[in-house]
Amino acid sequence: MKVAKFGGSSVASAEQIKKVASIIQDDSDRKVVVVSAPGKRTAEDTKVTDLLIQLGEDLINGEAYQPALDLVLNRFQLITDDLNITNQVVQEIKSDVASIISSNYSDQMKLEAIKSIGEDSSAKVVSEYLKHIGLNAAYLNPKDAGIIVSNEPGSAQFLDESLDLLYELHKREEIVVIPGFFGFTKEGKLVTFSRGGSDITGSIVAAGVKADLYENFTDVDSVYCVNPSIVENPKEITSLTYKEMRELSYAGFSVFHDEALIPAVKAKIPVSIKNTNNPGAMGTIIVSEKEVRGNPVVGIASAKGFLSLYVSKYLMNRELGFGRRLLHILEDEGISFEHTPSGIDDMSVIMNENQLPIEKEAKIIERIKNELHPDLVYTERNLALIMIVGEDMDSTIGVAAKATEAFSRVNVNLEMINQGSSEVSLMFGVKEEGVDVAVRSLYEAFFTEA
Repeated sequence: MKVAKFGGSSVASAEQIKKVASIIQDDSDRKVVVVSAPGKRTAEDTKVTDLLIQLGEDLINGEAYQPALDLVLNRFQLITDDLNITNQVVQEIKSDVASIISSNYSDQMKLEAIKSIGEDSSAKVVSEYLKHIGLNAAYLNPKDAGIIVSNEPGSAQFLDESLDLLYELHKREEIVVIPGFFGFTKEGKLVTFSRGGSDITGSIVAAGVKADLYENFTDVDSVYCVNPSIVENPKEITSLTYKEMRELSYAGFSVFHDEALIPAVKAKIPVSIKNTNNPGAMGTIIVSEKEVRGNPVVGIASAKGFLSLYVSKYLMNRELGFGRRLLHILEDEGISFEHTPSGIDDMSVIMNENQLPIEKEAKIIERIKNELHPDLVYTERNLALIMIVGEDMDSTIGVAAKATEAFSRVNVNLEMINQGSSEVSLMFGVKEEGVDVAVRSLYEAFFTEA
């Protein structure tokens, strides 16, 4: 059995859904299908999920929500008309929204329910079209499929009891189409995953049914070793490991949400990234065991929007509990961090800038001064993180030297260097204005030079 997940670009229009149907038709092992909400048809278009979020926020704020609802209805009406199938899903959207509005749900629950309409309606459309072309197919709600999640609106985690329930899908004779992005708590409450959560659903379902392969169809032929918007025509990655993919996803690769693969990873199910518009292309396979490669670096990722909180105190290394107390201040103020490189007299805490808005910074610094009595404390904003990733780096001499030489060659100063204990990745902090030129220099060093 294969689980095939189709992203927003794959179901953005009737033309794309016809391609999805053809892919499903071509392989009888594709028995379980997971779909996203319709994405952008053009660069100027709006994703259905974004329209639904706008609808929900307008409703909660007491503003006119009908314009956003009309745009959603028009998208699905156009799709069903072009597919020549019933427009029942359009009527169901109207009914669902009316039901949510009149319910006694909290504002949060209303927003969760509205956000899920895109994926839910998409799954109904795809299943209806599969039946229209003669396939034995059925829509399956996540609750009926057995996707049980924690009660954490907007960031739900799946619960392990889902896996046994999902395995029952083997008893189904038809192709089942499941909406991504949301599940249900044990109490029957609808809760969504974080954005990109349809990938999480696909991974959960693949793990539950013990799939032979989890196929993730998107709009690129494969994963590239670097962002194509930074480097023109970069090399494709034909295979990489789960660890490498997670590191790359965290650091800016947009193919997967960085938590999406965890269920498949634990179940050791291979993941294939394929292109809906070119399904015959080789794609990229993600596996648990690494393959021997000539190049120790498999990919280079970058992300902007970070800051460093720098704290210095003489003999910090001898002060028992200093790091714990610093991090406790952040925890107490509801701030999460990404990395904590340190020395004997200093410590930096790297975090997303949205974790520490300017208006909150003064309070944090004041608490650190009053409670930890440092010699120096300040923040440095507008940082970007660049990560080079590869499981073979730990057994290859000179990777760090080659990387730092690449930065030096383009006069980009390093604000931070950090290597995780797993040695799968090597991270560098630079000012945002230097990130693209540095990435291009790293690409030349590791992928084009002899």
